[in-house]
Amino acid sequence: MDTAIRKATPADIEKLYEISVRTYMETFDSVNTEKNMREYLGRAFEKKKLLGELSNPHSEFYFAYCDGALAGYLKLNETPSQTDVQDEASLEVERLYVARDFQGAGIGRSFMELAVRLAKERKKRYVWLGVWEHNEKAKRFYAKYGFYKIGEHPFVMGDDAQTDYVMRKDLE
Repeated sequence: MDTAIRKATPADIEKLYEISVRTYMETFDSVNTEKNMREYLGRAFEKKKLLGELSNPHSEFYFAYCDGALAGYLKLNETPSQTDVQDEASLEVERLYVARDFQGAGIGRSFMELAVRLAKERKKRYVWLGVWEHNEKAKRFYAKYGFYKIGEHPFVMGDDAQTDYVMRKDLE
C-alpha cells in the first residue's frame, strides 16, 4: 500500500470527526456500554471542540492515507495543551488511531516515528502517552517502541471510571 501522512488543518474538521468516531468505535465499542460510548463520543468528538483542538497552536493533528483512503490519525500536544504531565521537555501523543481495515500496514509505526522525530527536532527529552490499562495490543505496541509505565491517571467513560497507564519514552 502507498501511505502518505499530512498535517491536518481546521478545514479538515469533517474528516477529523469521521475518523475520530470511526476509530474510537472500532477500538472500544465492544468493551463499553452503548450509553457510555454515546456520551463519550458526543463530548470528546463534538465538532466545535475538535475545531478548537485543530486551531490550538500547541496541538497538531496528522492524517495517514493509504492508497488515497483516510486510514488513521495522530494528535500531538505540547504544554500547556497536554492532558496530564505538563512538562515543556515533553511531547504528548494524545491520540494514535488506525482504522481496523488498515491495521498492520505500518501506519502506527509511521506515526510513532513522526512523533519521535518531531520531539527530537524540538529538543524534547521524552514522549509520553496514556493508554487504557486493558488495551493489551496498544501496550505491546508502545513497549516495542521503548515506552515504559511511569504512572496512572483516571479516564472517565460515561459512568465508568477507568484507568489509563501513563507511559514514557526517553529520547536522550
